[in-house]
Amino acid sequence: MNNALQFNMSPYTHFMRETKVSLGNGIDLHVEIGGNEQHPTILLVMGLGAQMLFWPDFFCKSLIDQGFRVIRFDNRDIGLSTKIRNKGPRLNPYKLMGRFALGLDNQGAPYNLYDMADDVALLIERLGLEKTYIIGASMGGMISQILAAKYPEKIEKLGLMFTSNNQPLLPPPYPKQLFSLIGKPDSRDEEGIINHGLKVFKIIGSPDYLNQIEALETSRKLYRRSYYPAGVLQQFLAILCTGSLQKIDKAIQQSTLVVHGSRDRLLPPSHGKAVARAIKDAKFELIEGMGHDIPPHFIPQLSRLFANHFKT
Repeated sequence: MNNALQFNMSPYTHFMRETKVSLGNGIDLHVEIGGNEQHPTILLVMGLGAQMLFWPDFFCKSLIDQGFRVIRFDNRDIGLSTKIRNKGPRLNPYKLMGRFALGLDNQGAPYNLYDMADDVALLIERLGLEKTYIIGASMGGMISQILAAKYPEKIEKLGLMFTSNNQPLLPPPYPKQLFSLIGKPDSRDEEGIINHGLKVFKIIGSPDYLNQIEALETSRKLYRRSYYPAGVLQQFLAILCTGSLQKIDKAIQQSTLVVHGSRDRLLPPSHGKAVARAIKDAKFELIEGMGHDIPPHFIPQLSRLFANHFKT
């Protein structure tokens, strides 16, 4: 681990420490690390518009308890990491979505997922990590696919969660789920924005496992930590201007586990199955009843699946 970094205790949990890591490309990433420095490292890469706290503390602790060091961080443009000011033309996401669904190239986003994968590769270097294990969720899973293919020397094994390779003609996200994620709150005050966050949890999450009070507290905590809707849109544009990862998947040599929820309506299970089919010898695990989230009910099962995958 890079000894030059200054760590403080995480304000969110007693078993994690936080720091800022300058990547040297104009981006600083906000990072939290927990567990024994001698243990193998799992790097958690989160999805569209999601701060690192979307990796639940219980999930991180479950992996730490199974003998891993765990690192979570805010991607560029979200949470406490560097925000990107768009100097280019305004893009029409709806037009880009139509082209994206047909497998046509899009251009013009401030950055794409390859740039975000480069951020993660630089983070691994700056932290002085040897080969690391990766778990990427949703957009984070897309970033992780690029990372594993482009930087094979940095990644030991790959874990992917409710993600896609965005190959053409996959079933699109259900409109209600997609527009909840990129839609605007009814009002711009704190309560309006927190209620919008709660609504998103309800719409994309596991239908039978939402704890309303816990979700409300999480939404409030995320809002007070950072609220930057421009970053959510720019990350969405990054996906649309990256396109299909099918060719990338063919280059992945690492042992890969793909996990998907049977009740995911943002990225239906066929997306995860497409990823598993495209990556050589990848294993696919369908979790009955899980949506596009990581509720406490499924954490023991999920953390055990990934820990066993990395240990074998």
